[in-house]
Amino acid sequence: MLGYLGFVVQIEEDNGADGPTLQVLTDDSDALIGRRGETLDDIQYLVNRVLQRHLKDAPRIRVDVEFYRSMREDKMIARARELGERVRATGQGADLPPMNSYYRRLVHNVFVNDPEVMSVSQVGDARFKRIVLKRRVK
Repeated sequence: MLGYLGFVVQIEEDNGADGPTLQVLTDDSDALIGRRGETLDDIQYLVNRVLQRHLKDAPRIRVDVEFYRSMREDKMIARARELGERVRATGQGADLPPMNSYYRRLVHNVFVNDPEVMSVSQVGDARFKRIVLKRRVK
């Protein structure tokens, strides 16, 4: 698909714990990632739609370009942990920026077993909601 659009890419497949990932390696990574990863999300959506159309039990494929998604997830989790430590130390809540459901799930998983800090999704736009970190009520 990317070749038809004029991109020169190398694609590596990785079967990790979260399922299969297609790692796209290219010199045109900015064009494939897009603003805040929006183009990358669209490519992943298209890949999964095509697979589901042809193979009903196809696994959900994760698409990453030049490890952008992996690095972004690591930064987001590190930031959430930093804010969690601040909530633990001060007792005051902390807000994370709006994010899609995939990233919210990653953050919620960081605090699912934390005895002191909990994460709560705020009501907001259907696609992008904020997470608030709060002290757990004992």
